[in-house]
Amino acid sequence: MAAVLAALSVVAVGAVGFVGLVAPHLARALVGARHGRLIPVSMLLGALLVSVADILGRTLIAPAQLPAGLMIALIGAPYFVWLLRRSR
Repeated sequence: MAAVLAALSVVAVGAVGFVGLVAPHLARALVGARHGRLIPVSMLLGALLVSVADILGRTLIAPAQLPAGLMIALIGAPYFVWLLRRSR
């Protein structure tokens, strides 16, 4: 049941769900692991990340648009690679 619900949410949301992985890691790097600070900063960073990705997606190739999920993946993937290399 959990796998079906997860699959349905990914189909409905797409790559924008990547924000749920990127924003908390960025927030933890900024404010530490205290949940009282981490959760609000994660929410703000997630909103900022989606807004920046949407603006970039609409302006990079002006008459056309790039999906916000693609822009989030282009921003978040290098960050995760950097985190992976740093953790070694």
